[in-house]
Amino acid sequence: MADSTRHVVFRVETGRYALPLAAVREVVVTPEHFTRVPRAPAAVTGVINLRGRVVTVVDLRPVLGLGEAARPAAKLLLLDRGRRDLALGVAEVEAIAELEPPSVPAEGTGLVRGVARLGEVAVQLLDAEALDARVTALFRGR
Repeated sequence: MADSTRHVVFRVETGRYALPLAAVREVVVTPEHFTRVPRAPAAVTGVINLRGRVVTVVDLRPVLGLGEAARPAAKLLLLDRGRRDLALGVAEVEAIAELEPPSVPAEGTGLVRGVARLGEVAVQLLDAEALDARVTALFRGR
């Protein structure tokens, strides 16, 4: 697997997605309480205090166009975005796995780089930069 890259594989609803391991700082269990942010976009669950840092929590479902959340996300993926702390709510983190470059090119949203296989399961590879830009645009009202 010379061209493979390690990814964090996770579930959102029934779909499987992955982000490069280098883009994810850590995974934490979703806390019971969030501080709501007035006039924040609907996808913003709120903010949490994680070891003295204020972290913005975004539900990945509406960002991916999957609609409103039926229940709170079970896990948070903390992205490594430099000075800004951002966590993405996901249903479950399933694995850290070596994935080949996408075999099926992406169509549509610009968030998905393509589709790779993990065993018999199709995994949509997300573009961390495009995802960060989409979340940032939420706060600009776009």
